[in-house]
This record gives sequence, structure tokens and C-alpha cells, in this order.
Amino acid sequence: MARVSFVVIAFVFALIFFAGSILLQIFLSKKESKWPGLLLPAITVLFSVLAILGIAIYSVGSGYATTQFMVDGVVVEETIIWAHDYTMSELANIINIFILMNIPTAVLLIIYAACRGKRRRQRDLEKMAAQDLE
Repeated sequence: MARVSFVVIAFVFALIFFAGSILLQIFLSKKESKWPGLLLPAITVLFSVLAILGIAIYSVGSGYATTQFMVDGVVVEETIIWAHDYTMSELANIINIFILMNIPTAVLLIIYAACRGKRRRQRDLEKMAAQDLE
């Protein structure tokens, strides 16, 4: 019973967060300047790039190893650095993660385009009305 209520509460908070994000995007997209409406999509793109960089940095198989050994009474240290070659499967996973992480970006850009298009149509109608009065 306690677990079900936690899941419901988490779902409600997630729903509030997503609804708030969409309302914020609509509000920012309706501003006079075009830049505030591009803020949230830029943040989501940044998160997707950070996720891809995280995969590249922390991928299994890349790193270095240091060994020390004696040669004629002298300690010799040898460092071997190796890089990980990505397989097609890993590249496909990286592309899938990038696409999935940019779904919110696409949604936010669609909202931005819809709000800006509506604003542009209103501005054009105002210009035509002003020209009709002349």
C-alpha cells in the first residue's frame, strides 16, 4: 500500500513538472523577443549532449595501465594507454539515446513554432489593417 501511494505521488509530481514546463515554454514563446522561447529547447539539447559525452567518457574499455619493473637494478615504469573502438551496436545505442533525449526538445520547438507563427500572423494582420487605413 505504501509503495502504491509513493508511485502515485511521484506520477503526480512528474505530471505537474511536465505541465509546468509546457506552460513555461508557451509563456516564453509568446514574448516579444524570440530568444526566451529558445531557452528550454537549448537546455534539453545541452542535457542530451552531456549524456552522449558521458557515454563516450565512461565507456568500458578505454583507459590506461601503469606497470613498474626492474631492468638491471633500475625501476622502469611503462604506461600503456588504449582507446575503445565503438562497435556498430554501441553507436546505434548512442544514436538512440540522442534521439530519445531530444524528444522533449522537439516538443518544445513545436510549441515555440506554433506560438511564434500565431504571433507572426497577428503582426501581419495588424500591418494590413494599418495599410488599409492609409
